[in-house]
Amino acid sequence: MAFNPKHHLSANLDALRLAFALQREARTPTTGEAEVLRRYAGFGGIKAVLNPPDEESFWQRQGDRELRPLVQDLHQLLREYAGPQGAEEYLSSLKRSVLTGFYTPPQLIDAVASTLHDEGVTVRAVLDPSAGTGQFLDGLRRQGHDPREVLLFEKDLLTGLVLAALHGKEQTRVEPFEEIAPRYAGRFDLVTSNIPFGDIPVFDVGYANGKDKLKRQACRAVHAYFFV
Repeated sequence: MAFNPKHHLSANLDALRLAFALQREARTPTTGEAEVLRRYAGFGGIKAVLNPPDEESFWQRQGDRELRPLVQDLHQLLREYAGPQGAEEYLSSLKRSVLTGFYTPPQLIDAVASTLHDEGVTVRAVLDPSAGTGQFLDGLRRQGHDPREVLLFEKDLLTGLVLAALHGKEQTRVEPFEEIAPRYAGRFDLVTSNIPFGDIPVFDVGYANGKDKLKRQACRAVHAYFFV
């Protein structure tokens, strides 16, 4: 199926509207609401969200003009739930994710989870350092895995809001992966993720100032850092 930015953006808005409401009401989603949340897929590739919604000069391209009402709705939603300052924080985080926020097709996730199951791998503790909405964890559970310990990191604030709504605050960290506590070293028997790619440096004190040359060099690009 071809990528449809308008459909994609509309589904994201539905999910965010629901995630904010769940946060305000301090409750977990119903089964039907969880499906709405899972249709959220970030803003990777939707560059129109970077345009100021009320400045006409940024909306000359036909494809962008079709998205403008949805971008205006997004700004309004953020102001409504987070106030002017909070909305700016969410938008700043969103803008940083446009180049890296691309999600894994469920078929690939199911293939990975199925292979682990078929090979008899028991998943006791799982880490996802760039979790999105927790698709890899969902895939593991669809294939019969039931990890007793889960830790999901997501740097983008809006995506983190959806992640926490789906998987609970006790399993999620809405912060950069490089902030993971040292006590987690060697704790997990499975790490799954569709890591971000790009020439984006990462500042990890332990890696950048350490004696290991490979770790120091890995901090120059986000994907190298995640692999190491």
